[in-house]
Amino acid sequence: MELRYLRYFVAVVEEQSFTKAAERLFIAQPPLSRQIQNLENELGVQLFERGSRPLQTTTAGQFLYQHALKLLSNAEEVKSMTKRIGLIERTLTIGFVGSLLFGLLPRIIYLYRQQNPNLNIQLIELSTTEQIQALKEGRIDVGFGRLRISDPAVKRVLLRKERLVVAAHSSHPIAQRVEGVHLADLVDEKLFVYPNTPKPNFSSQLLNIFAEHSLSPQNIRELREIQLALGLVAAGEGLCVIPASADTIRFPHLVYIPILDSGAVSPIFITARAMDNSEDVQAIYDAVFQVYDLECIEYKKAPFQWGQAED
Repeated sequence: MELRYLRYFVAVVEEQSFTKAAERLFIAQPPLSRQIQNLENELGVQLFERGSRPLQTTTAGQFLYQHALKLLSNAEEVKSMTKRIGLIERTLTIGFVGSLLFGLLPRIIYLYRQQNPNLNIQLIELSTTEQIQALKEGRIDVGFGRLRISDPAVKRVLLRKERLVVAAHSSHPIAQRVEGVHLADLVDEKLFVYPNTPKPNFSSQLLNIFAEHSLSPQNIRELREIQLALGLVAAGEGLCVIPASADTIRFPHLVYIPILDSGAVSPIFITARAMDNSEDVQAIYDAVFQVYDLECIEYKKAPFQWGQAED
């Protein structure tokens, strides 16, 4: 028994007329009558009382009608769920460095989820170096990092440069300089840097910034992560330089002071496989700048295509 026969039959029952059912189904009446007759022949029963006005079902016809409604409803549910499952099977895996969670990345991912409800989005914390390898191996599709690492298999676009700030205990003399400090003011201080993972990483990037200003801090202690570093700063143990967006991390007596040097910035990059120009990857790139527009953040948007990206 074909589903289309059941759809024809249900239409005739509900319209109580072959003519009206044919109009509802956008078919001619003679073919509709033949389909109902074929259904009756297949079942070996009469489904309608012939000659009744309006058209009435027989007992067998009423039984079939009740079950036909359930069968058609189940068929639509199966169809809908199959389509949905097929869409959800599309997956985009995003790698990110942990410090970006304190900035705009959560808003970007949330917006992207709202705009792509049928896309399965997975997030994996990876260092920038790990992201490059993961992209080449196909374990992630997009990366968000802070290091400029070149690889011919990967395209990279600079999203923006984020200012750096120094975290200090409120009792520290530097905490009184609310207008800002220079890197030179920090070289003789005890500095916590993070992470202590294999180089290059944010700590090596920071020390390179000092070196570019002909400065070399002597009292450096490497720690596992930013929260640990800021916790020790809040305990009065030293200072820590962080991206400005991470000033959302709050401890009692912890203050953040701007660093005034023009080169005291941490770049934020988006990366993808060199030949991947999929709509899903382009869409998350676009979502970044939608959030930047909402936050009134200045940026220079480059085409996210291999050979055209600028950083």
